[in-house]
Amino acid sequence: MTLAEFGLLFLSLLASVGGQFLLKAGAVKLGKVSAGSVVSHIVGMVTTPEVLAGLALYGMGAIAYILLLTRVNLSVASPAIALSYVFAVLIGFFVFKEVIPIERVVGLGFIVCGVVLVVWQKH
Repeated sequence: MTLAEFGLLFLSLLASVGGQFLLKAGAVKLGKVSAGSVVSHIVGMVTTPEVLAGLALYGMGAIAYILLLTRVNLSVASPAIALSYVFAVLIGFFVFKEVIPIERVVGLGFIVCGVVLVVWQKH
């Protein structure tokens, strides 16, 4: 990957992870959905600033990803985007105080190793 391609990858990752963070923040604000509150939750979603901003960031991430796909193979871009899982877990741990079991940490390690193997290019 060239520096420009890494930039697009980074922008896509940053926007997607930011979107995930904002969607979770909006979901926390909305509270749990029950069978009787589905409609009110849908209305709440479209009026919650965090949810709207999260969707906008996801859209920006998708645009950056499409631009990345014009430059690199899908077989490289798609696994590289899997790093968003790692960042999402870190945000869950540090921001939302979620418990991360050791099995999940090991799985994230495999994801990182896999991404490195996929994007690594011998010259």
